[in-house]
Amino acid sequence: MVRKSVGYFEGTDSLLLTSLICAGYDTLPVSNGVDHHGRNVRRINQQEKYDILIGYPHKLYAPVQYDLPYQDVFHICKTYGIPLLLEVPEHLKESAMRLMPDPPDVVEFLDPSEILERALALLGEATNGS
Repeated sequence: MVRKSVGYFEGTDSLLLTSLICAGYDTLPVSNGVDHHGRNVRRINQQEKYDILIGYPHKLYAPVQYDLPYQDVFHICKTYGIPLLLEVPEHLKESAMRLMPDPPDVVEFLDPSEILERALALLGEATNGS
């Protein structure tokens, strides 16, 4: 049986990642194309994808001249049905959502205290062909 996978952008909390591994899920680094932290997020496709993605808004939001606007990541997640959990302290959620308006249903802005529980719930639902 293939283990479900969690793609994570650089800076994702190590305790969160350890908790996911101990719960039986693989964690794999994902690059925003600038930090070269793992496989470039643009390489996600129907055959090579994650069950969920986790990261911080600053890994996706950047100036206009940036090579990978957050809208591209949102589109990838929507196209392949990959939930994207963006870790944002509760008091900053509204601001983060103003920076990245109109996210698809697969994108969630969550307080750090909510991420693990939500990730586990989504992984329990995910099929990803496995």
